Amino acid sequence: MESVADAPIDTPDYAANAKYIRPWFWYDWANSAFVTTIGTVLYGPYITSIAKAAACPGQDSDLDCAVNLHVLGIPIAPGSLAPYTTTFATLLSAVVLIFVGAIADRMDRPARFLGACAWLGALSAAGLFFVTGTRWQLGAILMLFATVFLGSSLVVYDSILNQIAAPDDRDRVSSRGWALGYLGGGLLLAVNLVLVTMHDTFGLSTGMAVRISMLSAALWWGLFAIIPIKGMWDLRGVETPVAARNEGAVAGSLKQLSSTFCDLRAHHPQTMLFLLAYLFYNDGIQTVISASSLYGAEELKFEQSQLIALILLVQFVAFGGALLFGRIAAKLGAWRTVLGSLGIWTIIVVAAYFVPEKAFIPFILLGVAIGIVLGGSQALSRSLYSQLVPNGREAEYFSLYQAMERGTSWFGTLLFGLVYQLTHTYRLAIVALIIFFVLGGFLLSRVDIREGIRQAGNEQPAIV
Repeated sequence: MESVADAPIDTPDYAANAKYIRPWFWYDWANSAFVTTIGTVLYGPYITSIAKAAACPGQDSDLDCAVNLHVLGIPIAPGSLAPYTTTFATLLSAVVLIFVGAIADRMDRPARFLGACAWLGALSAAGLFFVTGTRWQLGAILMLFATVFLGSSLVVYDSILNQIAAPDDRDRVSSRGWALGYLGGGLLLAVNLVLVTMHDTFGLSTGMAVRISMLSAALWWGLFAIIPIKGMWDLRGVETPVAARNEGAVAGSLKQLSSTFCDLRAHHPQTMLFLLAYLFYNDGIQTVISASSLYGAEELKFEQSQLIALILLVQFVAFGGALLFGRIAAKLGAWRTVLGSLGIWTIIVVAAYFVPEKAFIPFILLGVAIGIVLGGSQALSRSLYSQLVPNGREAEYFSLYQAMERGTSWFGTLLFGLVYQLTHTYRLAIVALIIFFVLGGFLLSRVDIREGIRQAGNEQPAIV
């Protein structure tokens, strides 16, 4: 597509703000340890074993437990607890993060708010160390808080991309951030792989090794978050109009929230269509990620050490995949590249259904395929959406985006849990996710990116 010169008024000083790009990268590095070690690998199988111990005391955790847990009188199969926890976290996030975005846009120094959310999230994640015995309720609550705080921090983090990177640079910057995140998450996971695999050598039980690994991810998140927070401390947020400042934080945020939905529907239909597409295909991606270890452990009967090794492989492949997709997008555009990745995701889900029990080599091949498309589809979705966000309302609009972002899938985990509860097989649960990639791809194909950028009043990049 040809470039269109429709530059907005009050465009950020990208040359001056370029110094914040390097510290900005480091928050991907920091939070990916939680997403990988806890969210992707350890939490699902560990909380499932805790839930089984509560529902069926004395039974081997490798066996199915037919006794339900109960939350407010609602029966929950122990095997559905992990996906249901993610579902509830998303429902809560869908409300909380929208308010977070409205508040964050009114803050003078976004790094302060980023730090508060990051450290509260890391503290919640650290509490998982104390989830032992049959304390599945504590594990679910802590994961709920950690997930919501992660999403809140990412609302601010993603919105900063619009201030520090020019439109033509965002695919590259976003892809490098995701790549660094996969590298950092992979390095810590490698250490945890050694700890869990060789737990007897260190005089630890499997459960203690898992708890220490989750604690290490929380500490990694909290400590490395210092780099981006300190590095971007002087970055100023978009100046709020005087009238808005006089309204106060709560009243002003509520008014701004109402304005967001009215403005989105009336003036930014392409942005709204993109969000709808993203809701579906990202839910599919997030559910595949969060359910992969559960699927491998419960349906395919792999050992925990095998699953950690596989996720570790995915992390390092995803590092290269994110950079590769960034280069492809530079030639074909992010829109076409993301559409192509959704076709690959569909093939992956179908193939996962046919993987035989304990057939590790086919599962490894699927992991490599996931790694190639994982980072690229997520990084380019972020940069593509950034083009559709009105200037000065970045956090406000990214709150809508982040409510559907990693670790907070909604419909996908709900469907996955329901299908398992009804059929008691994870194979049908995983293949049911095809619908999210098909619907998401169809809706994304209908988005007119150029028109959406024009509606947002943003500068048109050379390639979209």
